[in-house]
Amino acid sequence: MESMNNTTSSWHDVSGPNLGYLLEQYDLYLNNPDLVDESLQGLFATWGEPQLDITENNEEAASPAFVINKMKKFVDVLKLAENIRTNGHLEANIYPLEKQSPSELLTLSYYDLTEDDVREIPAEIICPEKKGQLSDGLAAIQYLLEVYTGYIGFEIQHVEPEERRWLQSKIENKYYTLPFSAEKKADLFSNLYKAEAFEQFIQKTYVGQKRFSVEGLETLVPSLEELISLSAEEGIKNVMISMSHRGRLNVLAHVLEKPYEGIFSQFQHSTWMNKNPDYLETKGSTGDVKYHMGAVKNRQIQDKKIKVTLANNPSHLEFAGTVVEGYARAAQDDCSEKGYPKQDVSKALALLVHGDAAFPGQGVVAETLNYSRTKAYQTGGTIHIIANNCIGFTTESEDSRSTRYSSDLAKGYSIPIFHVNADAPKASLTTMRLAFEYRQTFKKDVVVDLIGYRRMGHNEMDEPMATNPLTYNIVHKHPTVTTVYKQQLVSEKSMTAKQIKEIETKILKKITEAYKNINKEHSEVRSISELQAENHHEIQKVDTTVDKETLTKINSELLEWPKGFNVFGKLQKILNRRLEVFEKKRRTIDWAHAEALAFATILKDGTPIRLTGQDSERGTFSHRNIVLSDVKTGEKYCPLHKISTSNASFAIHNSSLSEVSILGFEYGYNVISPETLVLWEAQFGDFANGAQVIIDQFISAGQSKWGQKSGIIVLLPHGYEGQGPEHSSARLERFLQLAAENNWTVANLSSSAQYFHILRRQAAILNTDEVRPLVIMAPKSLLRNASAGAFLEEFTNGQFQEVIEQPGLGSESDQVERIAFCTGRLAVELSDHVADTKTFNWLDIIRIEELYPFPEEQIRSLIGKYKNLKEVIWTQEEPKNMGAWSYIAPKLQALIPEHIKVSYTGRPEMSSPSEGNPMIHKNEQQRIIDEALTPTDKNTKEEVSI
Repeated sequence: MESMNNTTSSWHDVSGPNLGYLLEQYDLYLNNPDLVDESLQGLFATWGEPQLDITENNEEAASPAFVINKMKKFVDVLKLAENIRTNGHLEANIYPLEKQSPSELLTLSYYDLTEDDVREIPAEIICPEKKGQLSDGLAAIQYLLEVYTGYIGFEIQHVEPEERRWLQSKIENKYYTLPFSAEKKADLFSNLYKAEAFEQFIQKTYVGQKRFSVEGLETLVPSLEELISLSAEEGIKNVMISMSHRGRLNVLAHVLEKPYEGIFSQFQHSTWMNKNPDYLETKGSTGDVKYHMGAVKNRQIQDKKIKVTLANNPSHLEFAGTVVEGYARAAQDDCSEKGYPKQDVSKALALLVHGDAAFPGQGVVAETLNYSRTKAYQTGGTIHIIANNCIGFTTESEDSRSTRYSSDLAKGYSIPIFHVNADAPKASLTTMRLAFEYRQTFKKDVVVDLIGYRRMGHNEMDEPMATNPLTYNIVHKHPTVTTVYKQQLVSEKSMTAKQIKEIETKILKKITEAYKNINKEHSEVRSISELQAENHHEIQKVDTTVDKETLTKINSELLEWPKGFNVFGKLQKILNRRLEVFEKKRRTIDWAHAEALAFATILKDGTPIRLTGQDSERGTFSHRNIVLSDVKTGEKYCPLHKISTSNASFAIHNSSLSEVSILGFEYGYNVISPETLVLWEAQFGDFANGAQVIIDQFISAGQSKWGQKSGIIVLLPHGYEGQGPEHSSARLERFLQLAAENNWTVANLSSSAQYFHILRRQAAILNTDEVRPLVIMAPKSLLRNASAGAFLEEFTNGQFQEVIEQPGLGSESDQVERIAFCTGRLAVELSDHVADTKTFNWLDIIRIEELYPFPEEQIRSLIGKYKNLKEVIWTQEEPKNMGAWSYIAPKLQALIPEHIKVSYTGRPEMSSPSEGNPMIHKNEQQRIIDEALTPTDKNTKEEVSI
C-alpha cells in the first residue's frame, strides 16, 4: 500500500484486494468525501476517476477469476480476524493446570490462506485500532492472536453493538497491559502472600478444622481489593459483597480487615473483644459457623472513605447474591420525599462472588440476572466474579453443566464475560479494572471468570485423591501463585529476593504475634436457653389509631387524579364508592381501601414504603388498583405519590415472575434500609414454595444466626375457596413450625380494620429492638366480603387485637359449653352462620388473629369466663396434618381444664393441600362448618391425645 501514498502513482499501479478496497472507498468518496479517510480524499482528488488499461502484463490480474479469488482471500482474512476476536478464548492461556488445545479456527490453513495472502490486506482494515502501527495484514493477525489468546479470554460478541465496539477498542489497545508501578507490584505480591500464609498458618495450627481454604485461588483476594480501591477512587460509598464459604475467612481478614486475633479466637473457641469502631460484626442468640458470618468495615483508602459490607451467607449457595442486590438498591435509594425513591447508582456497587458449579447450577442466579435491568431491581450494574475452582465438591466440570464454561448462562443476558488465569495476578487485576470501567460506563452487569483450582479438598477434612486423583496429581505438583509471581518479579528485576523475603517475614510476624495475643482459654459454654434469654423482646402496645379528620382528607385525595386523566370507567365507579364511607356512613371499609388508608397514614408519619410482587400495582385479585392506567394513553398515575400529607417515598412495582430472587432482594433491601416498610406479595400463597430458602435461611432465622434484623412483611393469599391444591394453601404450618424466639409474627386476619392496624403497628416498630418480620395469610374472597369490612370507627378508635371474640356470643357465660377456636377466612364464614345468636347461647367462637407469638394470656382470660365448659374445638379449613392444628393443639390444651381434651374439626390428613373438584370442596366446607356449629349430642368429633 506504500505506492498508494505516492502522488506520482496512479490506478494502474494497484491490483488485487488493494484495488478492490480502493474502488469501494472511491464509491463512498463520490457520494460524500467525508466518508473516507483524509489521505484517501487527497489521493482520489489527484488520481481522478479510475482508468484501468488491460495489457498483456496485467491481463491475468484483470481476469474475473483472478479478481474473484483475490476477493475471496480478502473475505477469508476478515473471517479469520473475526474468529480470533470471537473464539480466541478457545486457545487462550486461561487454565493454570493445563493448556488448551490449539483451535483450527485461528489458523491460516483452515481458510486456505498463505502468509503472502494475508500480507496483501492493509493492516488498518483488520485492526483499525492500531492504524499506522502495524506493517501489514499478517502483522495485524499476529497482533490479534497475541491479544485474544493470552492470559485473558474475552467473550464479547454477544453484547450490544455499541458496547462491543467500546470493549473491542479497549481490548485491542491492550488496556489489560497497563503498566504497574514498582509499588503496585510489591502490594500485589504482599496481598497474595498474606492470603497464602494465612491459610497455611491455620492449616498447621488448627489441624483438621474446617475453614474452606481459598488456596488455588488466592488471586481472588487482591482482585476484590482492586475493585474496592477503584470504587473508592470513583466516589462510591458502599461496596456490598456476597460470597459463599470458600475463602470467606481470608476475605474477612484481608478485605474487611478483621483482626487475625478475632479469627484465631473463633478457632480457639475463646473470647475476643472487638475494639475497632470502624469494624462491625453481629451474631444472633444461637449463632452460626464462622465461615457463614459477615461483617462491615468502614475503610479509608487514600483520602476516600468507603464502607465494605460482606453479607452473611448460609450454606445454600448463591441465595445471598440476590439479598446483596437488595442491599445495594437500598443504599442507592433516597426515600425522603414523596413519589418513587430517587436512585443514584453511584452510591453503591454490588459485587457477587459465585462458585463455578453454583453459577450455572442454581436457578436463583438466572433469576437475578433476569431482573438486573428492570426498574424495580436494577442496581446500575453488578460485577460478578466466578471463583472458579474447576470442581464442585467432588464433581468434575463435565458433570456440573452442559456448557463449555460455567459463565455461559450470562450470554443469554448480553453480559460481557472475561475469563482470566488466576495464576496471572497482574492480568487478573487489569481484568477487574476493565470490568469496573464497563460497569461505570454502561451501568450493566459484567462477569469475570477467575479460573484457578482448589488446592485442598472440599474442606480440610476431605481427601480429594479418593475421588479426583488425576486432577490432584497435577495440583500437588503445581507451584502456588505466590511462588509463580515471586519468580516473575525476580526474573524481570522488579524486586530482589531480599525485598521479597522482607515482605514475607513481616507478614508472618504479624500472623504469629496475633496468635500469641489471643486468649487460649475456651470461653464459657452456655445453654441455648441462656443465649435466647438475652435477645427476647416483646412488641409493646402501639397507638395505631388515626383521627377522622386526617382519614377523611387522605381518602379524598386518594380519589383525585390529574385533569384529563382517563380512568377506566368501571374502575372509577368502584373507587368512588370509597367516598361513601365518609359521606353517607352506610358502607364498611373493605380490605384494599383499608390498605390504602394504612399506607397513606404510614407515609404521613414519614415512613417510606416499598411494595413489590408479580401483580402488585393492580393486585392479583383486581382489588388494590393503587396504580392507575389512562385508558387512552397508557400513562401511569399513583395517588399515593401526590397526596399532600405524604412525607416519604412510596415504591410499588410489578416484579418479574420469580419468587426466591425477589423475596431475597426485598429482604436485603429492608436489612440495609430498616426504616422502610418493605412488603413482598405472592401472587398466590403457595408461590412462597419457590422462595422457601429465603424464608428458612434468612427471614425466619437471620436474627438468631447473625443478629440480622428485618421488619419485612410477607403477604401470602390463603384460603380454601375451591381453587384446587395449588391456590388454596400458603402452607401456614411451615411458618408456625419455624416460629420461635419471637423471630416473626404470623397472622391470619379476619377484618380490614385488623389489617389496617397491624400494618401501622409494623411500621411503628421498624428500627426498634422489637422489630421482626410479619407473615400475613392474606385473603382472597374476604377482599370483597362485606363481613370482613369494618366501619370507620374501628380505624379511628380501635387497635390490633390478637384475639377476637365473636360479637353476640358468650354473653350468657353459664350457658356456654363449647368454645370453637378458629382463624382467618373460616372465622368469617362461621360468623355468617351464627347471625341468629339466640340459638347459639351454648357456643362461643374465638378468632385467633395472631397465631405467633401465641396470645396465651388473652385466651386464658376468655376461657376463664366459662365455668360449665365441656368442649374446646379447633376448626380449620386445612387438612389435619397442615394448617395450625399441630401447633395450636398443645398450646390450647395447656390452658383448659384437664378433663377436657381439645378436639379437631377440619379436613382429614391429606398429602395434597386440598381437593381439586369444586363440588367436593363445597361439600367438605359445609361439613366442617356443620360440625363446628352442631351440638355434641348430634355430632361426633375426634379428640387429640396430647
